Amino acid sequence: MKRLSTLRARFALWTAGLLLVALSAFGLYVYGNMARGLAAAVDDTLTLTASQISSDLDIVNGQLILADRLAEDPELNTLRERGFTVRILTPRGQILQAFGPHAALLTLPANLSLTPAFSTLAGTASDDAVRLYTRPVSDNDQVVAIVQVAQSLAGLQTTLQQLLNTMLVGVPALVLLSGLGGYVLVARALAPVDRITRTAHGIAEGSDSLSARLNLPPTDDEVGRLAETFDAMLARLDGSFRRERQFTTDASHELRTPLTAMHAILDVIREKRRTPEEYEQALADLADETNRLRALTDSLLRLARGEPHGHALAEAVDLTTLLSDVAASLRPLAEAKGLTLTCALAEDLTLVGDSDDLIRLFMNLLDNAIKFTERGGITLAANHSRTRGLTITIEDSGIGIPAEHLDHIFDRFYRADKSRAIPGAGLGLSMASDIARAHGGRIDVCSTPSQGTQMTISLPLPAQSPPTGPKH
Repeated sequence: MKRLSTLRARFALWTAGLLLVALSAFGLYVYGNMARGLAAAVDDTLTLTASQISSDLDIVNGQLILADRLAEDPELNTLRERGFTVRILTPRGQILQAFGPHAALLTLPANLSLTPAFSTLAGTASDDAVRLYTRPVSDNDQVVAIVQVAQSLAGLQTTLQQLLNTMLVGVPALVLLSGLGGYVLVARALAPVDRITRTAHGIAEGSDSLSARLNLPPTDDEVGRLAETFDAMLARLDGSFRRERQFTTDASHELRTPLTAMHAILDVIREKRRTPEEYEQALADLADETNRLRALTDSLLRLARGEPHGHALAEAVDLTTLLSDVAASLRPLAEAKGLTLTCALAEDLTLVGDSDDLIRLFMNLLDNAIKFTERGGITLAANHSRTRGLTITIEDSGIGIPAEHLDHIFDRFYRADKSRAIPGAGLGLSMASDIARAHGGRIDVCSTPSQGTQMTISLPLPAQSPPTGPKH
């Protein structure tokens, strides 16, 4: 019963049932037409035969003259050979001439009239049913003779029985074949759906991972598009879960690092009594780790607040002044490392956006450039054109970024191996990229290891600026 509840079984049963009804109705129609056609053909033959015999009879002055040669008539001999039964009778029922295999079965109608009549005589155990045609022969409205012609219905019944047997065998066979064919075709058509079900069941039970794919041959039909959509959905879910796992792993790592350092500092300090200078140094170290932990927590909170919501970016921002202020606030940090921070900013650069987000964008990029530059300097340049919009370039002479890391530097918490030794949350570039996209722009990176990195931020002019975007 469980197999009968499947879609393919129900489709096969419905197909077989509908075909059975259709073929049965068609078979009854054909059988009925065939029976009527054969019966009409028999009646036409009997009528024609009786007419020919009647026309050969001699009637003089209302009296039938039966010639001796009638029994030897070639036409009657032909009828005899073809199995017809012929009787010629007087109006009183006296048989004048009779021949044929069924002469003994023939009877006169109870009410004899001038109108010809058909009748069917039921067969016996040894005889078949007989079709009888009775034709009165009249002269001056007086019946002078009766002609009866009969023919066995065995041939008609045999033909109809053969037709019936053919339909009784053929219809069930066609229905069975159609049901099996429908089952096979639906099974093939629904095979991708079955694979989708098994894959989804495997993922739900944990035996399969989200990396499982159907990988069906591409077909331009509904099931093919469903399989393609299912694979695409699995790919997106797999990517989302991978990013979520990576986010959780990296966030745990980043949060654990300052906490571990703070715990280590406290353990060292509590081992024995320390001098005031050592306590001050320990407190300074704890403050650094606390600041790092607070910065990481703030970044996580900004990301959490910024992703699901957005608000208007309708503030006109003087980008020239904003970049100058950002450079001025970070210049002491660069000079402390012996680096130069040079600005080449065009005048009257304006942008419609969120000034706090833009400050965070350029602070993160400049701080990143200073952090990974040991000698030389950093150059901040900005200009605009009608075709390319606003272009801000931050170029440094730092350690550079290997080619295999360039595609991942904007992923959250991603940090190349060389950067692990340098403090940071791994969120700066990710936040910068999010802010640039929120303002309708993008960040392009060009870097050569040991020679430096160039970050190019492209932003639209005020007329091109988007009306809304997320705030971080």
